[in-house]
Amino acid sequence: MSKTFQPNNRPSDDSSFDDAFDDNLDEMDLFRSAMSGVKKIKSDKVILKTPKKKDINAAVKRAAATAAEDKFVVDNLSEGNIPDKKPSDILSFKVPDLPLRTFQELKKGEISWQEGLDLHGQVVEEARAELYTFIQDCRARRFRSVIVVHGKSWTEGSGRAELKSYVNVWLRQMPEVIAFHSCLPADGGTGAVYVLLKTKEWGA
Repeated sequence: MSKTFQPNNRPSDDSSFDDAFDDNLDEMDLFRSAMSGVKKIKSDKVILKTPKKKDINAAVKRAAATAAEDKFVVDNLSEGNIPDKKPSDILSFKVPDLPLRTFQELKKGEISWQEGLDLHGQVVEEARAELYTFIQDCRARRFRSVIVVHGKSWTEGSGRAELKSYVNVWLRQMPEVIAFHSCLPADGGTGAVYVLLKTKEWGA
């Protein structure tokens, strides 16, 4: 390994220094000979591949997508793609493996309901929270059937029953609900629904 030194720390043995100096001269001659014909590079910059242009809107797009997801699904209950229901429309739903006889009993009001929820006067956000909490609570208390009053209030000019349209979708999205149907006139008619919840025989 070669030893480096600076003028201010020249070795004390002059003869050894001279020998080292002569050796360095020989090395310089060899270096110059090897470098003959080599041209000096005018730039010391390394040219790399042009980087891909950064999408300055990427963060905004990601934030917008996240906000959209938060808006449309809260507590697994959607706010988007809600089919319009009119005040007089009958709401009806059942899971595929529910016996037809049981569903007919629900439709006829022959299954006694154990608790009711009235959503009259609620805005959509409040109604969603109330309905979600109500169904979870009734499920925990092992109720078999409940009633939900959504009313028949409609948006002027469209004939769309606001809360009724939402309840029709939200109940379908709840795994605790295996069936529902609009009530008999005595229990609110098309302004309310009988709701059948999962019981032990349905994997509760």
